[in-house]
Amino acid sequence: MKTLKIHRAAGYLRMPWKNGGGSTEEVTRNDGHGLDTFGWRVSIADIAASGEFSSFAGYQRVISVLQGYGMTLDVEGKRSRELLAFDAFAFDGGSQVSCNLLAGSIRNFNLIYSPKLYRARLQWFEGILPANVLTSAATVLVFSACDDLQVRIPGHPAQTLGIYDSLQLDDQQGLLKLVLTGRCCLIELTPA
Repeated sequence: MKTLKIHRAAGYLRMPWKNGGGSTEEVTRNDGHGLDTFGWRVSIADIAASGEFSSFAGYQRVISVLQGYGMTLDVEGKRSRELLAFDAFAFDGGSQVSCNLLAGSIRNFNLIYSPKLYRARLQWFEGILPANVLTSAATVLVFSACDDLQVRIPGHPAQTLGIYDSLQLDDQQGLLKLVLTGRCCLIELTPA
């Protein structure tokens, strides 16, 4: 039976990075408590200075800038395009990665998942018009990047999410229609 949870930004747990260079607010994860015991994890990180990323061998990462002027990433010596707000970029979590800030500190949004355990899709919606989305993913996560995100799911009351709040729907079966009104990120996760 599917379960719906609302995660409020004010309640996110802050934890140190694996490399000790900063801290992350954990939005949600599928299980475990440490930084190597989850199948997937979603978080927000503040980056105050250019530097090295933590290694997550065996995981895939998808990162997006939420606030600030942006960054480039050097992944195994290859420079990425300029990553600006709401532009998702995927890379192997075990790669040697360094971040180069374009102009001052940023806040970013991260999905880290095990491709051996999950298939994942992440997409951003601008929020100019309502988005009607069909999904058959087992877990659906909607992350708000605006002050007043409206989420409608058949069989559930309409939900309003504030900035950085999220909605998580687990054990979803069959085809589901979501109506999203406002800037947000949709993450779909299905067991591999």
